[in-house]
Amino acid sequence: MSKQLLLESFQLGDYTLKNRIIMAPLTRSRADNPENKVTDLHVTYYSQRATAGLIITEATQISKQGVGYVNTPGIHSEAQVEAWKKVTDAVHAQGGLIFNQLWHVGAISHPDFHDGELPVSASDVNPNAQVYTHNGFTHTVAPRPLTVSEIKSTVQDYRKAAANALRAGFDGVEIHGANGYLVDQFIQDSTNKRSDEYGGSVENRSRFLFEILDEVISEVGTSKKVGLRLSPSGLFNTKGDSDSKNTWTYVIEKLNGYDLAYLHLVEPLVPLPEDTHFAKEVAKFYRKSYQGTLISNGGYTQEKGNQTLAEGHADLIAYGTLFISNPDLPRRFELGAALAEPDKNTFYTPGAKGYIDYPSLEEIKA
Repeated sequence: MSKQLLLESFQLGDYTLKNRIIMAPLTRSRADNPENKVTDLHVTYYSQRATAGLIITEATQISKQGVGYVNTPGIHSEAQVEAWKKVTDAVHAQGGLIFNQLWHVGAISHPDFHDGELPVSASDVNPNAQVYTHNGFTHTVAPRPLTVSEIKSTVQDYRKAAANALRAGFDGVEIHGANGYLVDQFIQDSTNKRSDEYGGSVENRSRFLFEILDEVISEVGTSKKVGLRLSPSGLFNTKGDSDSKNTWTYVIEKLNGYDLAYLHLVEPLVPLPEDTHFAKEVAKFYRKSYQGTLISNGGYTQEKGNQTLAEGHADLIAYGTLFISNPDLPRRFELGAALAEPDKNTFYTPGAKGYIDYPSLEEIKA
């Protein structure tokens, strides 16, 4: 196979990535214990995939209020921090780099997770989605709008979670601002109906995000260890924004002043309507607005990843589903080897099956 840009090294702040293949954050629902801690299964799972240029962990809730799915891990308790240390140690022992994705689902939750209390959001807009609780799939409800003081407190939860992530040995953090979760709920006008300093104009609606970034960067000590994930044309858990291109162009251009480790953009995960206020090729459209390192994620093949890098629409390519069943994905790309197909029935089920039992090429040959 001809030279592949995906396999070239890349300088990300102080870190030299061994390739441009990023492991995307993947919810796998294996923290099936009362404390929502990662386990020895997670240690094996992430260390198996340490040949990625960078691993971004599954979404990790910053507080008890941030949870919206069963068996997802947190980074807000001491027990959780100690458990994550085993993961980061194992990844580093394999020569890998790993960022922790910080998450608050907002309205994409259910009273079952909150002792009967309502989940929170920017406004009382029911996302009309489904979440997986201990009672199975359940419809969301209209959330309770956060008060201004609660917004300030939630910003501090992000800061504390970032501090915990560093104590757990992570090389950096990624703020989850995509996929209709809390940060997204504030930015998009379909879910933000506020009339205070966090609502109305795009400047106000994005205030929550930038306050989070300010606090997290201050805590981490450098913007080069902080990434951000956004889905400007995403319709997962959300109806999107009525002026999508202009809204997200404003946000993304303002990010240039933050000198982040990277901006991580998600391509549309579901078909878009025919109207034109959504960018159909997200990385290509917003590349002109962002001057820093850009990661693109969403449905990439090996060929499309190399092509996107060659065209300059992104600097790094994140792969999700392919990493589930191909723990040594960079090696398979290098050799042009066949890719294993994942078992979708085990994406979110407890236990080792469909999680750590996909063999590497070396294990297959052995």
